[in-house]
Amino acid sequence: MTASTLGPKPKAATARRLWGFVHPHRFGFFLSIAAFFLASFTEPLVPAIIGIALNSLSQNPGNKAPVVEAVPSATPSVLSNVSKAIQSMEVSFDSLPVWSIPLSLVAVFLARGGFLFCGAYLLNWAASRTVLDLRKKLVDSVIRADASLYNDLNPGIAITKVVTHPQIVTNLLGSATTTLLRDGTTTIAMLGYLFYLDWKLTLLTFLILPLMAWVIKAIHARANATGSLAYNAELELVSCVDDITRAWRVVRTFDAGQWELNRFESAGKNLQRATLKSVAASSLMSPASQLVASIGLAGILGMALVQAQSGHTTPGDFAAFILAMLNLLASVRRLSDISQPIVGGLLMAQGCFELMDTPAEPDPGQLVLSTCRGDIDVRDVSITYPGAEAPALAQFSMTIPAGQTVALVGASGSGKSTVVSALLGFVASQKGQITLDGTDIQDLRKSSLRKQFAVVSQDIVLFDQSLADNVCYAHPMDPVRLEQCLRAANLWSFVTSQSAGWNTKIGTNGSKLSGGQRQRLAIARALYKEAPVWIFDEATSALDTESERTVQQAIEDWQGRKTLILIAHRLSTVVNADRIYVMSNGRVVESGRHTDLLAQQGAYAAMIKAQATN
Repeated sequence: MTASTLGPKPKAATARRLWGFVHPHRFGFFLSIAAFFLASFTEPLVPAIIGIALNSLSQNPGNKAPVVEAVPSATPSVLSNVSKAIQSMEVSFDSLPVWSIPLSLVAVFLARGGFLFCGAYLLNWAASRTVLDLRKKLVDSVIRADASLYNDLNPGIAITKVVTHPQIVTNLLGSATTTLLRDGTTTIAMLGYLFYLDWKLTLLTFLILPLMAWVIKAIHARANATGSLAYNAELELVSCVDDITRAWRVVRTFDAGQWELNRFESAGKNLQRATLKSVAASSLMSPASQLVASIGLAGILGMALVQAQSGHTTPGDFAAFILAMLNLLASVRRLSDISQPIVGGLLMAQGCFELMDTPAEPDPGQLVLSTCRGDIDVRDVSITYPGAEAPALAQFSMTIPAGQTVALVGASGSGKSTVVSALLGFVASQKGQITLDGTDIQDLRKSSLRKQFAVVSQDIVLFDQSLADNVCYAHPMDPVRLEQCLRAANLWSFVTSQSAGWNTKIGTNGSKLSGGQRQRLAIARALYKEAPVWIFDEATSALDTESERTVQQAIEDWQGRKTLILIAHRLSTVVNADRIYVMSNGRVVESGRHTDLLAQQGAYAAMIKAQATN
């Protein structure tokens, strides 16, 4: 896929599924919640301590500053009652050391900072393990996906979804969770403290909640729509960069640098516009919610000022109420900003789950071959690819006794590669049957079937590791066996010429090796696997004469000891085959030994003559 398109799927389902990856690490998650709650409980202590200090200063005979006198009333305010209750529980200011209240304030901030650190650390502890689990599941899905996925999957997008997006998802949602826990618990604590000070004034706060909820819901819907556009635009840009880096030789050969730059700029502008729309929608959340909150809080502040002016409140109580209200407003403001990371995180999580939900390769077989001779029988097999007008194979038949060498020749598109795909179980035949040692390959587990084959292709795929890692790929390393395979592939002299020996890194897809060395390394890897059936799929088509001779020597060395299947355009590599199958339009049009086919003066003889004249 060049880029996936996210639709309006329920975010609640995505969140629940994401929680399934967090659940194994819930211990750290819940501990972080507890730490944030403890931090929030320290928040009301700050205005309380300041209020106590101001009340104590106002009652100190040495303080000559004017104070607000309490006016007797038949119905004293709750603030006045609370102030009296606090004063009755507190030791008089004169009996306390001067530094006791400042030190108490420092102690509160120290405790709050410690709890916040523990909460953030524990939350990220759980998040980092969640990222690893997500990445493992995504890679497992890619590895086990049906072969059709690779016809559409862009490698750059796969890397982004597997490596980058899980980390971004946890960072965004972790940050939002941290804000929600820290400021949400602080909001609850401050509301509780404000109720404690004056429940009548505090109740006014709840009058603005329905209006705020409506505003947030409307803006959230817009942010969700624009966020999807930005996500898809980002994947298009990733696809563009991936094409440029993979096809850099083609880009330069066709002098297409400016054309690719223009294509990138167009995709970049699409992302820029989509990102601005997403940011604009999300940025409305904070000012809109703050405006609604400020209206309600302004009313509360006005009423508190009236009470203070009427003398129903001491300076300390008034200061404590105002500080608590300002802290509440700050927490609400930060809470209103968490919509954007939540929307962005869930969108990316949805994209990851789309890749994760790719159908796995069908593997209905249950049998396992403990030993394999290499007898292959293909009988009347027909295969038609989805969307194709003509079959890739039509009643194709081929018999290969164990230890024999057969060759498949024919023009491009004649079906040779489809035969290989069918033998390896990458495509299933709609008609006919393929057996290995008398067992239908449909009854074999895919892993057991492919264990019996070693493939050397013209499209060599190597890994950005050492020579040894590439030869021993997915098998335990045996130094003696490794050296034997490198010698047999005519690579030993190259290995000994390197300072790091077989630990030499070969670069991305063997970029530090020549074409012939890459092909020889692929032969060494096939030798190390020790499979009973070898397939050489156009293994010499892009090689020079010396490298082709090396491949030909490997074929001759193993003739009679392994079942060999040769697919070649260069007919010089197949002349010694026990049987040659000439293919056209998915069918066998001729078969026999080299000399017999030449004598027939048919399609094979014409191919030989055409290559000789070229």
